[in-house]
Amino acid sequence: MQYKWTVLANTTMGGLMASINATILLISLPSIFRGLNVDPVAPGNFTLLLWVILGYMIVTAAVLITFGRLSDDHGRKRFYTIGFIIFSIASIALSIVPYGSGVNGVLFIIIFRIVQGVGGGFIMVNSTALLTDAFPDKERGKALGTNQVAFLAGSFIGLIVGGLLAPFDFHLVFIVSVPFAILGAVWSYYKLKEEKTIKEKAGIDWVGNLFLSLGLILITLGLTYALVPYGSNPLGWGSPWVLSSLIIGLISTFVFIFTELKVKNPLFKLSLFRNVQFTFSSLALFLSSLARGAVMFLVIIWLQGIYLPLNGYSISQTPFWAGIYMIPLMVGFVALGPISGMLTDRFGARVFATSGLLISALGLFFLASFPANFSYWPFAGVLFLIGVGNGLFAAPNTKRTMDALNWKERGVGNGIRTTFANIGQMISMVLFFTILITVFSYSLPSSISTQTASLNLPTSVVSQLSSVPASTFLFASFLGINPISSFLSQLPKSLVSSIPSSTLSTIESSKFIPKLISSSFMYGLESALYISIIILIVGAVLSAFARQRVVKGAEMVGQYR
Repeated sequence: MQYKWTVLANTTMGGLMASINATILLISLPSIFRGLNVDPVAPGNFTLLLWVILGYMIVTAAVLITFGRLSDDHGRKRFYTIGFIIFSIASIALSIVPYGSGVNGVLFIIIFRIVQGVGGGFIMVNSTALLTDAFPDKERGKALGTNQVAFLAGSFIGLIVGGLLAPFDFHLVFIVSVPFAILGAVWSYYKLKEEKTIKEKAGIDWVGNLFLSLGLILITLGLTYALVPYGSNPLGWGSPWVLSSLIIGLISTFVFIFTELKVKNPLFKLSLFRNVQFTFSSLALFLSSLARGAVMFLVIIWLQGIYLPLNGYSISQTPFWAGIYMIPLMVGFVALGPISGMLTDRFGARVFATSGLLISALGLFFLASFPANFSYWPFAGVLFLIGVGNGLFAAPNTKRTMDALNWKERGVGNGIRTTFANIGQMISMVLFFTILITVFSYSLPSSISTQTASLNLPTSVVSQLSSVPASTFLFASFLGINPISSFLSQLPKSLVSSIPSSTLSTIESSKFIPKLISSSFMYGLESALYISIIILIVGAVLSAFARQRVVKGAEMVGQYR
């Protein structure tokens, strides 16, 4: 096998493993919390749920640029292989977390998910750089397109595999990554070549590392805890912890930028942003991640928490079928991903990257017109259209960004690019969940009053039900949990006994919560989709103005030790 195909096969497997790992956890959360004997919607446990979901993302956002610089100076193959080893160790540790270990078990998972994030960071920051090193310009788009397709395909495979494995044993969702991680480590160690590294090492910019990591971690922590209810508010934006984290994080980031302008060998090469092609392509990626990062997650909640239960699917079935129903999105991406890469090799990236963002915006516009309970095939067609847009954008934008870098800067440049994507996705989660929960909080109490009026529920019960945080209903829907049982267990037994048995049967049924939240959820989702469309259009404008050329020093293909 030619060396370039070895690199493509190995990095594609790494991307597939990382993406399966991300979504298999999301779809398996109900089984994990049940296996650990933890109620995810109980007071205080919502924060643990957020950390399980976002901890991996937080650590990768904080370390990618540092990892890119280390790889540029000391060898991309070396740190890429180390990434697989760290990922293997973390996956094995996660697969042995004890049953029934409660909150301690959740904390164990959070810690080793963060360790996984360190390994995943080394893999992510080096895979694109290794591919760009191995392929000449005329074939680079095709290689990057194939790699991007594998990454998205893995995210949907994770949804389906998680839905199949988790009901048997939640440990299986962690074990499934172990063979891939071990194979990736052995394969990369023996078969990948170490590219030439910079002879004179610049050294580590420890001051820059400190302020960058501190700034990114505090900002992402602040954004995460903004989703946690504070006092009587459904969100935590007024929390002193959130405000102080964001303020200190922003100050640290500004100090970092000032420091980088002064030090001799900066960690963050601000000079890269003088290149319009790199800057505009990176900003287009940031806006794409910002617009789409949370929207597809909201669509999964829509399917799993509302549409499928309303159409007779049991709570245990909804995670698996939510993945099945999202397949048209994957098909659209898989169909256009490699094709857009090959077309980019022939005709350039600008038209395809820009068209991809506009097509995605059109798909989201159509998506906003659907009711909560819809006809599936038109919905599938819109998902396919959004997937086509994703496929048209991914490879051309990646190629254009990497073409703007010479071979010595690919690690740190890809670290910056990927950090932009991760921060965009993090802000997307917070932005759109804030919009959704805000709209949810205003409209849900009236919806509860309307839908419980004919159920003969005591007024005090309706009042207390209306005071349940909107985020509890939202994440309970995603997890396939009916929070009514937990809610009733907190009421006085005398009050619960006064509720007619027929009413109890109704409110504890699988269709009650979906009907209760559907209208409020759709108002919030529609607002989020329209904002997402505007962001994608702005990204398309930036993409249209980004030039397409291969910089001097970018064609250092095959320069190995």
